[in-house]
Amino acid sequence: MRPVVLTDIEGTISDIDFVRNVLFPYARDAIPGFIAEHGNEPGVAAQIAAAAAEAGLDPADRRAVVAQLLAWIEEDVKATPLKALQGMVWRAGYESGAFTAHLYDDAHRWLAKSREEGVPLYVYSSGSVEAQELYFAHTTFGDLLHWFEGFFDTRTGHKREADSYRRIAASIGVPAASIVFFSDVLAELDAAAEAGMQTFLLDRAGTLGNETGHPRHATFDTIDLESHA
Repeated sequence: MRPVVLTDIEGTISDIDFVRNVLFPYARDAIPGFIAEHGNEPGVAAQIAAAAAEAGLDPADRRAVVAQLLAWIEEDVKATPLKALQGMVWRAGYESGAFTAHLYDDAHRWLAKSREEGVPLYVYSSGSVEAQELYFAHTTFGDLLHWFEGFFDTRTGHKREADSYRRIAASIGVPAASIVFFSDVLAELDAAAEAGMQTFLLDRAGTLGNETGHPRHATFDTIDLESHA
């Protein structure tokens, strides 16, 4: 059976500094104005209500909700309503040309080759599906959205829980053992392996050592799916 690729984004196929130094600051600066302007639109209002419920706030108290959203950004909390709102804000930034999504050269080469060989490509990220789709539609290599069969976010479950990977396998419709998951986070790889997936660790900084329990690579250039099967 042909393997299925499931990949993380930040730190794996892209520089995590792009998110930290470009996307997060842009969202932090834009969210207050975005909610003031669009807060009564159904899609935005639904995420405001979800954020308020998660934080135990009154959704009508927009000032308190905005303050909570900004606090979550500063604390890097993976709150699903925050991710959805960030995706809405980032769309405007991408479409205006304020920034372009970073993708490592080696990751681009490897994904392009895998796609040419007919390997199905999927993404699992803590960012919302909308944010992921925006990311791949506006990369430094152009619009690559059509390369991917599907996207998964925290609505599937936490990335450090094995059941999340079991749900992904069920959604794709293949045995977990036929999915190869790539990440730079050991706890995510451990969870994927517990669910039965094959794993690869991207240790770009070379700081995690060899005894990780997962095949370790500094770049995608040394990864061969056939030899790992």
